[in-house]
Amino acid sequence: MTQSTQSKSSPENPWPVARLNSTVKKWIERLGWLWVEGQLTQINVKPTWKMSYLTLRDTQEQVSVQLTAETSLLRSLATPLKDGDRVVVLGKPSFYAGRGSFSIYITDIRHVGEGELLARIEKLRQQLAAEGLFDASRKQPLPYLPATVGLITGKGSAAERDVMSVAQSRWPAVKFRVINTAVQGANATPEVIAALRQLDADDTVDVIIIARGGGSVEDLLPFSEEALQRAVAAARTPVVSAIGHEPDNPVLDNVADLRAATPTDAAKRVVPDAAQEFLFVDEARARMNAALRGWVERERSTITALRSRPVLANPMTSLNQRRDEVQRAVALIRRDVRYLLREESAKVSALRSQVSALGPSATLARGYAVVQVLPRDGSGPEVVTTIEQSPPGSQLRIRVADGSITAAAMSSSPAD
Repeated sequence: MTQSTQSKSSPENPWPVARLNSTVKKWIERLGWLWVEGQLTQINVKPTWKMSYLTLRDTQEQVSVQLTAETSLLRSLATPLKDGDRVVVLGKPSFYAGRGSFSIYITDIRHVGEGELLARIEKLRQQLAAEGLFDASRKQPLPYLPATVGLITGKGSAAERDVMSVAQSRWPAVKFRVINTAVQGANATPEVIAALRQLDADDTVDVIIIARGGGSVEDLLPFSEEALQRAVAAARTPVVSAIGHEPDNPVLDNVADLRAATPTDAAKRVVPDAAQEFLFVDEARARMNAALRGWVERERSTITALRSRPVLANPMTSLNQRRDEVQRAVALIRRDVRYLLREESAKVSALRSQVSALGPSATLARGYAVVQVLPRDGSGPEVVTTIEQSPPGSQLRIRVADGSITAAAMSSSPAD
């Protein structure tokens, strides 16, 4: 049986606690010396103690580790340590086999400078901007009149009083759902994220304000942590950032749907002013009344102008005018027709006279006659124009002016 097989634990061959702790201690001590960054939350230092004990928390997660340092090291620092300080420590992970506890023994501790913090904040700002978290297209519009406002702020803080008093003075019917959290220190970021998710899951909350008063860069650092920015970007409810004063600019201002200069400004931006709205209503009503009166006056003037026209003063005037025009037109047409008839009658009379003068009747009246031969075959009579048509014995009809004479041809002779 190999050594690795012998070292494995099993129900038949379990490890004793001492062996477990000893093995873990060897694993941990292999890490060597490490630089670790975080925020101090508990500092137990007494001048009479040789060793002092601190708790270092992660800035974005609910994770912490115990630190052990010589009291002389802490007392030699130019700036005394306090809860919430952002620090970098050099230490060696240690596991105390007897107690089964883990800690880091530190030999150097440094405050994170404001310049370094600002540089990190700016780097995160550039990263999130490149990802599109600051884009205007992602911003959600605030509701015009929220029924319930979610408020995340410190307990009993001036920011809480300012937001609620200003909002309720502007619109007394507004309701608040307040969740108090830490607003600085290592616990601030995770507590604010938890409160944000809780309010975002509440369908009755129409908008969420994250507010706190002013402070140093380190005090406002939780509102520039990456985890909070991503939680705000993922929220379905519009989020308003109201952190510090006008010059303060945590990353939350860029990710939030609206940035307010102060908590008071946030209340004014989120809740409309009832008095001002009533003034707007009165002004709108006055404008509508003026518009309606102007319209009525214009319509009245139009009706008056229409009524003053002759056609409306006496509707029969137009008909009478048209009747007179028709009568004049009829008279003119009759006159023209009579004139045309006279002209045409005169032409007919002239043509009749010409026809009479040139026709056979006029010739017969002057003593001439028309001789026709009646063929024996019973066909119609033919005008005699040659002696050959009327041999002796032929029956003739002689037409004169006042009638006709029947005769018989006795003889014929040619002309000389």
